[in-house]
Amino acid sequence: MKSALLVCAGAAMMVSPAPSARADTIAVTPSAFVSSFRDDVKATPDAVWKAVLQLPRWWSGQHTYSGQAANLSLDVQAGGCWCERASDGLSVQHGTVVMVQPGRAIRVFANLGPLQDLPVHGVLTIATAAQEGKTVLRMTYRVAGDASAALDQLAPAVDQVMGTQFRRLKALAETGQAD
Repeated sequence: MKSALLVCAGAAMMVSPAPSARADTIAVTPSAFVSSFRDDVKATPDAVWKAVLQLPRWWSGQHTYSGQAANLSLDVQAGGCWCERASDGLSVQHGTVVMVQPGRAIRVFANLGPLQDLPVHGVLTIATAAQEGKTVLRMTYRVAGDASAALDQLAPAVDQVMGTQFRRLKALAETGQAD
């Protein structure tokens, strides 16, 4: 099994942000950071929402414990699990759904990858909306906790991984393929 931290760090070195998407990592301190992505999507808000709900199709298998995105599931209701289960008995709760506004937004409490073992809390919000005749997709991941977590050092790698997922989700919504 790959170390989630190594996977995150490796992705940070290999992936560069998409030039069209607006990406910001803000409020970076040893105890917090916000990774935020926003872009126009060439699809209807409904098509983007349907893509959001297909987590195993757009989340990269490289950023799972099993190496297989097909092992992911997302129960889209408050209290629902973002889980990973593999045939070898591996099971991981990546997050818990805390809010769903059908067709508009989903919010998950999630300490992803290397953050799962740290004294922090992560909140991932994915939202879509029609604005001025365009469909806008937003993904915001807020992480905060104890300064001993050294989040300022992890923020760049986590931001790169989240950027990869954002681009894959956008591609799935626009083309039906995440790659």
